[in-house]
Amino acid sequence: MKIKKILGTVISLAIAASMFSACGAKPDSGSNGGAADNGGAPASSSGELIKVGIINNDPNESGYRTANDKDMKDTFTEANGYKASFAYSLKNDEQIAAAQKFVQDEVDYLLISAAGTAGWDSVLQDAKAAGIRVILFDRTIDADSSLYEASIMSDMAKEGQTAVDWLISQNLTEYNIVHIQGVMGGAPQIGRTGALDAQVAANDNWNFVTQQTGEWNAENAQQIVQSVIDSGKSFNVIYAENDDMAKGAVAALDKANISHGVGKDVIIMGFDCNKWALEELLKGNWNYDGQCNPFQASIIHGIIQDFENGKAPAEKIIIMEEQGFDATKITQDDINKYGI
Repeated sequence: MKIKKILGTVISLAIAASMFSACGAKPDSGSNGGAADNGGAPASSSGELIKVGIINNDPNESGYRTANDKDMKDTFTEANGYKASFAYSLKNDEQIAAAQKFVQDEVDYLLISAAGTAGWDSVLQDAKAAGIRVILFDRTIDADSSLYEASIMSDMAKEGQTAVDWLISQNLTEYNIVHIQGVMGGAPQIGRTGALDAQVAANDNWNFVTQQTGEWNAENAQQIVQSVIDSGKSFNVIYAENDDMAKGAVAALDKANISHGVGKDVIIMGFDCNKWALEELLKGNWNYDGQCNPFQASIIHGIIQDFENGKAPAEKIIIMEEQGFDATKITQDDINKYGI
């Protein structure tokens, strides 16, 4: 723990308060019950609460993000030895501004799930100069690894490749794909798009009917698919980069009486493994769902405890274990175990 000067803290809090209202990121304080409870003992060896600034995407973005945010709030509690503050935004510039405010507030640890991969170098350099340890979670960024202490994340490129490999295995004569992307520039969009882009570019019988961002939103995805239907273009695959957008796409198909799922006219693919989405697989209404594991908080808690006890993490890069689910093979046990 760093020793804070009273005057510096007062000034920092004043600056932080003014900047939070200006940037549009939504601050919140986490004081829920602790998933990583340690019997109420302070997490810091000095007995002080550890100040943690957590920057995340909007919890309403998706079922995945809701689960991820709850995991963070259940872990970084006063009962577990933390004073946690939260900032939310789907915009990279707002997240970076929130990170700068946390640096000015002299947090001990800065935890970041970045909306976009670029533009983080300056604020991370400021954090390092201030003695603040940075831990990335959920998403990677384009910054020198010396600027952060650890990175706990999904392998988004592998998620995309696993999904595309599954699609290849369906052995369609022709692939006419409605590709609904997430927020552009974020690690999930880049990873889940990359393998599909490469496959379409390399094979004449793979085609994009459309490729648009739905920004993780079901209504946007429904509008995209409805527009394709109205155009009269033929398609047999919907590759949606999260479950909510897949759900919106299916709503457009249902409205137009177009069949979808196992043995039907249109293959439906999603990501994140919400329980309700996996149930759609079990019913045969969807075909594939790629797992994205949201539960990183306990790993981060362990890393912070190591630092507080004078130990470096055993690994700097920690990749969450994930898999893809096929509608013809999924079981209720899978849903109970892996659904979020």
